[in-house]
Parts: sequence; C-alpha cells; structure tokens
Amino acid sequence: MAVSDPAFVTTMEAYTNASVTAGNRVEVLLNGDQIFPAQVAAIRSARKSVTYAQYFYEDGRPAVQIVKAISERCRAGIRARVLLDAFGSLKMPLELVQELEQSGCYVAHFRPLTPWTAENANNRNHRRILVVDARTGFTGGSGASSKWMGNGRQKGQWRETDIRVEGPAVNDLQGAFAENWLEATGEMLGGDAFFAPQPARGSVVAQVVRSSPANGSVAMYNMYLLAISSARRNIFLTNPYFLPDDRMTKSLVEARGRGVRVILLLPGAIDNNIVRQASRAGFGKLLEAGVEIFEYQPGLLHAKTMAVDGIWATVGSANVDNRSFALNEELNVALYDSEMAGRLEKIFLEDVSHSRRVDEKRWRARGPVARLLEWLSIPLREQL
Repeated sequence: MAVSDPAFVTTMEAYTNASVTAGNRVEVLLNGDQIFPAQVAAIRSARKSVTYAQYFYEDGRPAVQIVKAISERCRAGIRARVLLDAFGSLKMPLELVQELEQSGCYVAHFRPLTPWTAENANNRNHRRILVVDARTGFTGGSGASSKWMGNGRQKGQWRETDIRVEGPAVNDLQGAFAENWLEATGEMLGGDAFFAPQPARGSVVAQVVRSSPANGSVAMYNMYLLAISSARRNIFLTNPYFLPDDRMTKSLVEARGRGVRVILLLPGAIDNNIVRQASRAGFGKLLEAGVEIFEYQPGLLHAKTMAVDGIWATVGSANVDNRSFALNEELNVALYDSEMAGRLEKIFLEDVSHSRRVDEKRWRARGPVARLLEWLSIPLREQL
C-alpha cells in the first residue's frame, strides 16, 4: 500500500480510530512571531466560548498575553475553560492562574500530582489545543513561554510549527479537549457553543488523531508507522525527541531499501542532554542504511512534523519516543493534501539549509564521554 493508494485513507482511519473530514481550511504558523499573535487575536474575537488545553505553561510575554486575552473575554461574559497539565504548568506564576479565576474563567489541572494519584502521575496531557467559538482551532507543539518568542533562527529561540484550522476538523479538536476536560472536572461540554455545525471552509482533507495510552490507545504510533511504511518517494521527518523503537527504526530502514529518500531533522542543541545522547546512540543502523540525518543549528528545534511523498503530512504534539507513544495524551492533525504537504516540505528543506549533516564516520569516531552518556541513558529510554 502506498500513500497515494485510496485505501491508505480508510486504512489510516481504521488503525487510528479517527475520521477523515473534507472541507477544512488549514494555515501553517511558524514560531512565536506567527503563533501567538494569531492565538491572541482569535481569543479576543470570541463571542461564545474559549477552550484551551496547554501542557507547558511558564512565564513571559506570550504567557501573560494569553491570560489577559482570556480574562478579558471572561469579564465580558464569555465561557472560557483552561486545562493545564499539572506537571507541565508547575512553573506557571500563581498570579496568572488567579487572574484567570478572578475573571470568571474555569481553570482545571490535569492529573494533579498528589500521593493518592500516583498511578497516573507519569501519564501527562501533552496536547496543545485552542478552540474559539467552536469555529477556529489551533494545535501543534508550542507552549506558553518566552522560549517560543521570535522566529526560531536565533540562539535561545525555539523553532516551532503549529496550525490554525477551520472547518469540520475543529469539532474533532474540541472532542479531544472535551475528553480531557471531562476526566479533570467531571463536566461534559455540549451545545453549539462548543460543538457547532461545521460548513466547509476550505479544500483540505484532515484527520485529528488523538492518542491516550493510559486508556489503551496506540493511535499515534500506528499513524507514524503506517505513513512510514507507505512511503514510496520521500519521508521528511522533523522531531525534537527522536527515540524510535526497533520496529519503527526497521520501518525507516526498509523505506530506504525501497528507494525512499529519508531525511531526519533533529535538534543540534536540546533542553535535555540525556535525550540527545539516547537519540544519537541509535543513529548507527539509520546512517548505515543511507538515512540522512541533519541537526538544526540556529535555535532549539521543537517542531513535530512529517511530510510523505508530497501527498500526506502531519503536525502536532507527538514526539517519536516511548513517552509520546506509550505514556502521554497526544494530538496530531494529519493532512491528506498535496498543497499542505508541499508547504511543509518547503519549510522542512529551509530548516535543513540551517542545519549540519551528521557524518557516519565522525559519528562512529565519537569520543568515550559521548558513548558513556549513551550507555547511561539506556535504563531511562522507556521514560524518555
């Protein structure tokens, strides 16, 4: 089966338990320069509802702007609900939470870190979802922090890719928020303030894939594996935390065996050196098979995208690691659209031009310190 095969769509639906919908409009948003102005403008336009789920909430101008925009809408009588992951929002200033609550916003924390909830402490809500008036949705990998400010081309800035969605797929984004909100609060969301009829807004065919391993779902893993296995021309994969298991590594190697050009774009610098060393430890089989690996240099790469054969692409929150596939709640949007895939390919190749290729000979000649760190990371791989 190839990505171009009509059966690819129905097969992907079957293995991800997620419907594919036509009539969507999708806009790619790059880095904080584009992401935060678009999100804040959408929130300020709200007339019925705002639902916002965020894994990483810290401090800084974007974090403050989002809180102020939501609070202003709440004071105007809009129903806003904010779901913060209890671990990812540990550094969120208390005064920002208080401002939301005092404005009338409903704020909840997903899986609080308490002794009596220890069984779920390691399963986090890594999804990023913003839906305004049940009409406009945002998702991707960005967090609310000054780390994401800028254009991703300077040291200290995080290179990110998000999307803005209008059309039928928005209800699927809202559904993902609603299931996490229900678990956190016991409240079921309904009515046209949250789930409105969705007329066609564009021509993009899209699929919202949500994975919840704590509840037995491996949809995200299946999505990546099926797309890689169905490639016939090229795979352009960008990911900051790249720790594929043996099965996914084998699929990438087999793709090269079919003559598929496989390029991986990974971080040159990263916020977790253990993850970097664990990732680099697995380069051998890939480099030997002819997989091209590049490491992004200007800033910290955090985008999570993949484009296949100029036909199919995905953007979202999932990393290629065990934590995303087996522990965390994740959400990606798959795009069955040559124009969108082409746009993401162009962005990918531009990022590659700002990257350094990993040379197989130099990688095999790496020093004893690097090898020691790789060895020390082995017991932690299942948690990374």
